[in-house]
Amino acid sequence: MKVGYKWYDAENKPVLFPFGHGLSYTTYAYSNLRVTPGKNPQVAFTVTNTGNRAGAEVAEVYASLPASANEPPKRLVGWSKIQLKPGESKEVTIEINPKYLSIYSVEQHGWQLLPGEYKVMAGGSSQNLPLNQTVSLN
Repeated sequence: MKVGYKWYDAENKPVLFPFGHGLSYTTYAYSNLRVTPGKNPQVAFTVTNTGNRAGAEVAEVYASLPASANEPPKRLVGWSKIQLKPGESKEVTIEINPKYLSIYSVEQHGWQLLPGEYKVMAGGSSQNLPLNQTVSLN
């Protein structure tokens, strides 16, 4: 469904403040993305406070569904808020509920996880996703 940030993404419309954008007195770097497929896929990555002040970051995970889903370019599927001191790094692990990767099938009267390639992205907002990895899900 094309609502909110999904509509802007699908229509390639620029925004002043992307979904998930926060204001902070410090900066963050993302690295070491690892996606473990399975019944409940897990996404792990490292967030580092690269600034001179302590801060809190909401690390967000988005997914693009296979083209056959005919869905907007990406959807929020998980997040975690972390506190970091200057220079500190923390490992973040987020388990994705499979329903967040599914579409509702009118024919099957329920949620359906389409088999295919899913692109998983992580970062600080819907427009700042420096990490990505493609995985096959059945």
